[in-house]
Amino acid sequence: MADRIMFRFWTITDYEKEERFLTEQHRGGWKIKRYVLPGFYLFDRCIPEDVVYRLDFDQAVRGEKLGYLQMYHDFGWEYLFDVNGFSYFRRPAGDLEEDMEIFSDNESRLEMVQRIFKRRMIPLLCIFLCCLVPQLFIQYFSWMEWGHVSSKVLTIIFCVLFVIYLCLFIHCGIGIRRLKEKYEKNFGKE
Repeated sequence: MADRIMFRFWTITDYEKEERFLTEQHRGGWKIKRYVLPGFYLFDRCIPEDVVYRLDFDQAVRGEKLGYLQMYHDFGWEYLFDVNGFSYFRRPAGDLEEDMEIFSDNESRLEMVQRIFKRRMIPLLCIFLCCLVPQLFIQYFSWMEWGHVSSKVLTIIFCVLFVIYLCLFIHCGIGIRRLKEKYEKNFGKE
């Protein structure tokens, strides 16, 4: 059983904030034990330490996960777990800034942002456009024709889902653009 349970929501483009949050928790004497979707953190009490957390949007192909994890282990990173396509790692903070990064350059960071977009945003956009939007129109027209309470309830549910999806797309789209611009801007400074 965990010593502390917290709820916190984050999206795929907020992974840097997630890293900072976990680092701050560890410095405050709480190391993450597990993350359970849809946003529950299980922490164990620990001695406050300067530990760095990093996330990588898993690029390992099926069957190559052990080699992927071994590579990080060889560089001193402790693998924790996977959540929603992200692999969580931690290690004691080093003296050099480069020691705290799992990516050696901004090109690698850009590649990760592109993987996030291709593997998460495009499928969600397809689901949104092919399933949710047509269903919203179907429910709306059934509300107009039949006027049943059940069709009105379903229409309201689909409207709420539509707004939630739209807000998430806007948030993640802005986040992906921000990350891409940040890494492209710093690309030549390495």
